[in-house]
Amino acid sequence: MRSIISIVGKSRSGKTTLLSGLIIELKRRGYKGAIIKHAADDFEVDKAGKDSWQLSQAGSEVVAISSPHKVAVMKQVEHDLSPQELSRFIGWDYDLNLTEGFRQSSTPKIEVHRKEQGRELVCPPLQLLAVVTDEPLAIDVPQFSRDEVQKIADLIESKLLAQRNEEDIELFINETYIPINLFIKNLLARMLVAMVSGLKGVKKVKSLHISLRRKT
Repeated sequence: MRSIISIVGKSRSGKTTLLSGLIIELKRRGYKGAIIKHAADDFEVDKAGKDSWQLSQAGSEVVAISSPHKVAVMKQVEHDLSPQELSRFIGWDYDLNLTEGFRQSSTPKIEVHRKEQGRELVCPPLQLLAVVTDEPLAIDVPQFSRDEVQKIADLIESKLLAQRNEEDIELFINETYIPINLFIKNLLARMLVAMVSGLKGVKKVKSLHISLRRKT
């Protein structure tokens, strides 16, 4: 599975500041990172009266806006997507997906804690990879101060980035992420690469995306 880590914490605890520092530090080390921000409430990207807003109001399930340097996709969804599901839209060209929020997800988490907001954490310690805190906490989890971004990046690098498999595969069925074990991953990867390698025009397979849609 691709490397995903969630930065969690109470509102105004400093999650965005930590994310910014981590992206800068990881990029300095040669990694490419992507950020997914979770909104607790619904939000609107389109402004009323804009062409894309008008097309959404007309009933289109997806509206994409593309320019020579940026692309934005607005898609209607039926549930709050998990980081794994959202990572499909980002693609495989990134070493790490950092998310802000998603405290209910199964991804590894780093919590940002401020003493003035109370001693209670938003996540159980067993779910945390580390805590960034301005006071010592009586929990058996690595703890860092806000200015120890390099040490936090060291932890992410050793726990997630250094342990990535040379080959990886993700399975989504009916738009839902399905976890699969390492044996099935390796089996599917070998089968798929073997099947497509002999096709005309195919050279070395670096990534492979297959979608299947069946009539109900």
